Amino acid sequence: MSRLTQTNRTPPVPVRELGVVSADGSRVHVELHGPEDAPAVVLAHGWTCSTRFWDAQVRDLAVDHRVVVYDQRGHGSSPAAGPGGCSTRALADDLEAVLRATLAPGQKAVLGGHSMGGMTLMAAAGRDALREHGAAVLLCSTGSSRLTAESLVLPLRAGALRTRMTAAVLGARAPLGPVTAVSKKILKYATMGRGSSPDKVDACARIVHACPRGARVAWGHVLAELDLEARLRELRLPTAVITGTEDRLTPPVHARAIEAALPQSLGLTELPGTGHMTPVEAPEVVTAKLRELVASYVTVEGAGSTAAAVREEEVA
Repeated sequence: MSRLTQTNRTPPVPVRELGVVSADGSRVHVELHGPEDAPAVVLAHGWTCSTRFWDAQVRDLAVDHRVVVYDQRGHGSSPAAGPGGCSTRALADDLEAVLRATLAPGQKAVLGGHSMGGMTLMAAAGRDALREHGAAVLLCSTGSSRLTAESLVLPLRAGALRTRMTAAVLGARAPLGPVTAVSKKILKYATMGRGSSPDKVDACARIVHACPRGARVAWGHVLAELDLEARLRELRLPTAVITGTEDRLTPPVHARAIEAALPQSLGLTELPGTGHMTPVEAPEVVTAKLRELVASYVTVEGAGSTAAAVREEEVA
């Protein structure tokens, strides 16, 4: 059985953990995995998730890559947002801080983002750090605008009512509560394909339910008003797109629009029967695409030394 298909609840052990300080003083929890001088991959997770969302990719890639994962502000081990609050600007600020802190000057990396992590990459498209450190990009299950209008989570006819109700769901303050059989069934319907295995549903439920309510609500409001179409057109890096045909949160219409708007598209991969949680539902596909991008766009000479770039104090 391959590393990717094994069921393993124990998270990968990072080589190093950092507390990176963003532009507004917010602290961002960062984990570094794998050999220090190997080609680098930086992964940004989505709404209500954490670094644990990338466990399958970390286990496989860290054998021969330097893998950087971080918790978006308010998620996982990253504290609640600082003065800058929650916004697409904050997403870009945090990513820029992570890149500066973990990559040597001029060092290139493949950048991957799922859902809000993909939006992070779009938001940062014009930033100096992305131009300096980005070699290629992978966007998984994401959108650039009209998230509430296009969402299929609520089984209603498209229109103003469905859009308003979807926005209300994104910003709902009700606690998610414990992980139960009922809550897993709801999460599977909303975010995963019908054929998703129970262990993958359980893993996603535990990650999502662990997200603090304040962060979930604040970022839900940001997603409801999202408009990154102009930023998307500034993403001038070779970019591959992956989507699931059963994605209700960001249906394939988003991936197709993104792929059409990209200045340097590497094509769109649509995964039949897969929902929104592509890195968990189809880990082999996502990891293989990241490896392919590294092989094509990151040279060994360009891998650099991560240790020389670590400029923030470590988490005790």
